[in-house]
Amino acid sequence: MSIELSGAGVVITGGGAGIGAALARRFAAEGARIVVADLDGTAAAAVAEEVGGVAVAGDAAGEDGVRRLVARSREVLGAIDLFCANAGVATRGGPEAPDEDWANAWEVNVMAHVRAARELLPEWLERGSGHFLATVSAAGLLTSLGSAPYSVTKHGALAFAEWLSATYRHRGVTVQAVCPQGVRTKMLADSGQGGQLIMGRSAIEPEEVADTVLEALRDGRFLILPHPEVAEYYGNRATQTDRWLGGMNKLQRKVESVLGD
Repeated sequence: MSIELSGAGVVITGGGAGIGAALARRFAAEGARIVVADLDGTAAAAVAEEVGGVAVAGDAAGEDGVRRLVARSREVLGAIDLFCANAGVATRGGPEAPDEDWANAWEVNVMAHVRAARELLPEWLERGSGHFLATVSAAGLLTSLGSAPYSVTKHGALAFAEWLSATYRHRGVTVQAVCPQGVRTKMLADSGQGGQLIMGRSAIEPEEVADTVLEALRDGRFLILPHPEVAEYYGNRATQTDRWLGGMNKLQRKVESVLGD
């Protein structure tokens, strides 16, 4: 189901920079009323001022933080029509990564979505409409070499979005998952030489992601793929799994040869 952005009440977590800020600007240009949420209150305030919205500083993952964000957003907007669960964290490493990194990735990349849905669904189901946009990443469809916590939790975020859609679409709740590969944000910059080697050449600007999201909001498709080639990779993963894994391992060996690991 599509959404009319003109006059819509929109909440964007992680809205102080990157994809979140680009979404805020794009949606505001369409006439949406915006709440920009971010841990970085200064960044949130700057984007909110730019788009004529309201900033909410704080944690958008913990139970109390999500509850406060939704309550404050309802005070400002009257009703939340579109919730963009965009905040995310990427931690390098595999099984050796500290438990704290795994726990933080789980909290921000998965439980933030669960807790937001918990707060939003009763009202949406009562009125028969609501829109949930999850920023998942192509890592949720494929994998992310160099970051097991990110890969695992992004798969979890996609699984939760799929479950929401399968469970509530007949009751007026639309769920969409945006799954870009590399995007020129701080997250990509922080991924180091390995991340640049894997995603740098195909990386796009946050504004390109926002343009693709806007187009997808109009037709309601579940998977939003700013990098169209991800659909082919996803198909290969499902139908030619061993060949796909071999290709990913070949890429892993290339990264190791360049980095000297």
